[in-house]
Amino acid sequence: MTPTEAGTCRPRVEGIRELEILTATLEVLADVGYDRLTMDAVAARAKASKATLYRRWSSKVSLVIEALSHAKGPHEAPDTGSLRDDLEAVFCGIGGLTDSNGVATFGAILTALTRDPEFAEAFRRDVLGPKLEASRAVWQRAAARGELRDGLDLDLFEPALVGIVLHRVFVMGEAPDPTLVGRVIDQIIVPAATR
Repeated sequence: MTPTEAGTCRPRVEGIRELEILTATLEVLADVGYDRLTMDAVAARAKASKATLYRRWSSKVSLVIEALSHAKGPHEAPDTGSLRDDLEAVFCGIGGLTDSNGVATFGAILTALTRDPEFAEAFRRDVLGPKLEASRAVWQRAAARGELRDGLDLDLFEPALVGIVLHRVFVMGEAPDPTLVGRVIDQIIVPAATR
């Protein structure tokens, strides 16, 4: 048997064990940030060998991206019938702007987004991409209902809610809670976007 054949015979990490490793990855990420996260640290936290991790994930990037994708929760955009309520439903749920673990995790990867091109590309594609699709669906439905003002540049406007809330959280020190998100939606986003 060649080494390649032996590698393909190894059991795949899945099920509960996979979830334990993904959870351990997020815990290590929260403790030390992306830059200092190592496969050794994740293996120790998950009580697994590095070989077990490498059986399933070829690199730190692939492991962290899968852990982040798994933690983000559902990507479907609820349809409540109004822009305001859709925004609240998307951004106040699991994986949204009020999920303190999710917001803290974003803080842990922020420097990697500017310093690690491979990680940044994978994050934008696999983690952020589905969230942007859900957000875009909210805005497209609002446009179809006639709620949006004419000439609104969605590419520029759509990330405004996230940008304002994350600024308030990371720079101003506010708690990422539904009250903050609701204030931004009601006082800035809806008045600026609607007719």
